[in-house]
Amino acid sequence: MIDILLVDDHPAVMEGTKMILELEGDMIVHLANSAEEVLEMVESRSFDVMLFDLHIADANGIDLAKQVLRMNSAAIILIYTGYEFNNYFNRMVETGIFGFILKTTNREQLVTSIRCALRGEVILPLSLVKQLRRTTLNESAAASEEQETSTISDKEYEILKEIAKGKSNKEIAEIVLMSQRSLEYGLTHLFQKLKVKSRMEAAIKAKQVGILVDADFNQ
Repeated sequence: MIDILLVDDHPAVMEGTKMILELEGDMIVHLANSAEEVLEMVESRSFDVMLFDLHIADANGIDLAKQVLRMNSAAIILIYTGYEFNNYFNRMVETGIFGFILKTTNREQLVTSIRCALRGEVILPLSLVKQLRRTTLNESAAASEEQETSTISDKEYEILKEIAKGKSNKEIAEIVLMSQRSLEYGLTHLFQKLKVKSRMEAAIKAKQVGILVDADFNQ
């Protein structure tokens, strides 16, 4: 089953979205309506995907996502909003959020977005993609890559070191105190940050950019 945490302070939206998703048969939706409740729930259990409203009573969804990702860097978080979101894109990328879903989206699009996020795919509405396309494509490409690799978390650094030692996913999950499933989601996110497609490429790239050194690798 796919465990989903839905965070919103509008009861009708929460119940409607919960009903839509649970019709899939393999999704269970848990509800929270405040930042405090979210942090308590995340501390006590894990969720496969989290949907955060952009604006809830006591928090901004992106700021809340930052707090959750400090607790679990492998968390898959999507902003679920009915508001204008284009101005939030840079903050979303910097935070590590997987994307935006509009509350006006239909059932098929909502379900597909969640399943795509589980595969490590970024979710962006077409309207935002069109806007981004109009921006300059060659803005500070080198600086951008340096910034992306500098956002590697402590947990991701530990994972990279164990990859360099040749440990399996199962072994790494035990070492860093994560479920193997959460580790695999985390690896997908890490591969995106490093712009690689495999564990071996991740270790090599990490060495190239100075995250790992020769001593981290099995000789």
